[in-house]
Amino acid sequence: MAESFTTDSFSSCYPHPDYAEIVVVRHGQTIWNAERKVQGHLDVELNEIGRQQAHAVADKLSRGPKISAIYSSDLERAFETAQIIASKCGVLEVVKDFDLRERHKGDLQGLCHHDIAKTNPISYKAMMSDNEDQEIPGRELSLSLMEHPLKYFTSGLV
Repeated sequence: MAESFTTDSFSSCYPHPDYAEIVVVRHGQTIWNAERKVQGHLDVELNEIGRQQAHAVADKLSRGPKISAIYSSDLERAFETAQIIASKCGVLEVVKDFDLRERHKGDLQGLCHHDIAKTNPISYKAMMSDNEDQEIPGRELSLSLMEHPLKYFTSGLV
């Protein structure tokens, strides 16, 4: 049976010279998240709830092992979340990178989730598909976009 660890149990063995801990944090809530609109590459900023969420994550992470680097998408919602965390955790700079953006949602960006199944059934089906090769009309292939964040784990940047 696999052993289960929490962040608190890990903190007793960190820092370990042979390991790096990678923490992935999604941006806080935006007004479009609250309205159930598809964001994709459109730059929608955090709302107040999203800022509170970012502060809560920052508080939790500040009690764990020291963070040595923070990377963020260049979209404002992700960058602001990362800046809030960096400030609380003593990280001086957040590295912005276009390749860390969430998937481009093509023709569905800016539309409400509850409408798109009816108005854009082909695009909606593609977006909801578990098939990573499924293309959403008006955007690049999912599989090629999925390779972008992988470079951080294979290029030695982390």
